[in-house]
Amino acid sequence: MDPQEFRVRSDDALQRLHRRLMIAGDRYGFEADLNSGALAIEFDDPPAKFVVSPNAPVSQIWVSALSKSFKLDWDAARDAFALPGGPTLAELVAQSATELLGENVTI
Repeated sequence: MDPQEFRVRSDDALQRLHRRLMIAGDRYGFEADLNSGALAIEFDDPPAKFVVSPNAPVSQIWVSALSKSFKLDWDAARDAFALPGGPTLAELVAQSATELLGENVTI
């Protein structure tokens, strides 16, 4: 994937995720902020912060959540950034939030 295509795909993925998180945030008690190309998700109880950011040099989206780092590649078959053989970006964020909050989080 060339740098321009990555930028378009990653910007779109982060914007779509941000919209979904804005809706879910009131229900589950977190805030999502998309600023300067990175998405921050902040939880009050328990206190935590997830960071989702593009890494253009390697054409990946990186997620930092629950003291772990995840590196997602573009999966053309699923038309989404995803872990190889694993969850998509939205699924990974929902799974991480579920683990943190102890309740099933859907976004």
